Amino acid sequence: MNAITIMKGLCIVGLVLCVVMMFWKQGQLVKTAEGKEQVAHGLKPKNFISTALVGLIANFFDTLGIGSFAPSSSAFKFTKSVDDLLVPGTLNVGDTVPVCLEAILFFEAFNIDPLTCALMCITATVGAFLGASIVSKWDRTKVRWGFGIGLFILAIIMLSKLMKWGPFALSNLEYAESQIGTVVNGLKIERVGEDIAAVGLVGTKLVVACVINFLLGAAMCLGVGLYAPCMALCFLIGLHTGMAFPIMMGSCAFLMAFGNGPKFIMEGRYDVVACWNQAIFGAIGVFLAYYVVKSMNLQTLTLLVVVVCFITSILYIRDAATGSKS
Repeated sequence: MNAITIMKGLCIVGLVLCVVMMFWKQGQLVKTAEGKEQVAHGLKPKNFISTALVGLIANFFDTLGIGSFAPSSSAFKFTKSVDDLLVPGTLNVGDTVPVCLEAILFFEAFNIDPLTCALMCITATVGAFLGASIVSKWDRTKVRWGFGIGLFILAIIMLSKLMKWGPFALSNLEYAESQIGTVVNGLKIERVGEDIAAVGLVGTKLVVACVINFLLGAAMCLGVGLYAPCMALCFLIGLHTGMAFPIMMGSCAFLMAFGNGPKFIMEGRYDVVACWNQAIFGAIGVFLAYYVVKSMNLQTLTLLVVVVCFITSILYIRDAATGSKS
């Protein structure tokens, strides 16, 4: 049994745990007047349709690497389908099933090196758990300015590499058939679909990637998303662009399934109907997007990552400029 199989098993356990806990807590909530009122509000046609569409669309884009929290919370606010007080819990509980499903699907989609994926997921998860004590001294606004500007620059570099513009074109690496199964400059080379690319890390590069992913996990405590920075990290360190998907999705799946999600459920601080819609329709969105991403070639996939990094950088800069605490 290799690391990928174990991680897939943990995601299945996390997914089942979330569903079982939601059923258990719902039985308690509907016995209270407040719980009955919340369910009645969620089952109103307008609200039910709104949260179902949010689950489907937001998790479709989440699977592409854009993230689901920002569009979901905005949609909940705009449609008034979920009480503001319940939005954080609804996002973490409702998206646990789709994110675990993303990780299960993508762990083997791009032939990633099991050890690299496992270590980066573990360090990000540990970073998120220990993040409160680490990032408590960081300034949220400065972190967002740094991430926003940094991602914007990285997106330009990635686009330059892709289009073979200027000096950045020199860093484009092409591997030969004879290099399959070997290690080149700390990169494990294997076949990925029609491409021959780096699927894993060894030595110093693996240590650096794990340390950075640990910090990205910790930064989630400041409301700084992990997806786009993790994509940029994988690209810049030399991995095939697709390797970012199992790493970032696995990191967030473990955090939500065994960390934030159960806490929100135990406290009953989530919208029951919206969470079921997020889980069910979100899973449908994940399956639809999975086949879109998996069928992309390396150039198209890299272009998608560039777009995601540009969008995310703009969101970080906007939040930094406005002083948003979301």
